[in-house]
Amino acid sequence: MTTRPTPRALADLPYHRHLTAVDEPFDDSTDLDRVHVTGAELSTSDAPASSFSECAFSGVGFGTARLARSHFTDVWLNGCRLVGTDLTDSTWFDAELVNTVLAGTVAYDSTLRRVTFHGCKLASVNLRGGRITDVVFADCALEEVDFGGATLTRVRFPGSTLRDVRLDDATMDRVDLREAADLHLRLGPTSLAGLVVDSAQLVALAPTFARALGVTVTD
Repeated sequence: MTTRPTPRALADLPYHRHLTAVDEPFDDSTDLDRVHVTGAELSTSDAPASSFSECAFSGVGFGTARLARSHFTDVWLNGCRLVGTDLTDSTWFDAELVNTVLAGTVAYDSTLRRVTFHGCKLASVNLRGGRITDVVFADCALEEVDFGGATLTRVRFPGSTLRDVRLDDATMDRVDLREAADLHLRLGPTSLAGLVVDSAQLVALAPTFARALGVTVTD
């Protein structure tokens, strides 16, 4: 078991002294570097293939912004709302999301590497076909999150609840569920390998595993 990561504050970011405050929505095809976006409402933004490097977002409402194929590198989001946001085929490296809500977010075929979610709520988030590596969901609530067909490597869920989370046809390697607070998974017969659970979880998940394997248990 490993300890769960501690979320950073804005002042903890190594680049925080170089941030420029911005409170207006960005324009189309934006490339932002070392800015701090605060309180903006970006629902009408249409900026696919944008790039964000060493940026911080505080209390930002992304809404239905269209940010497909965008790149987020070393970004920090705190208290943000991504409701219906289009993040299809986006790329996230060394990102941190704190107390942020993702609902109806479309992010299939996205790449997440070294991303940490702290105290976030993810509801009806589409991550199908994604490439998810070295990602931590700490103290998060995941409901109807779809990892179907995704590749998950070294992913952990300390203190998180997973309800109706889909992992059918996912390829997994060291997906550690041992520190999860609650598990309700949807699995397929090919999506069992690579899971790490403790003995109590194994017993609790036995009916789920049986259904995934097409096993009928009767007394």
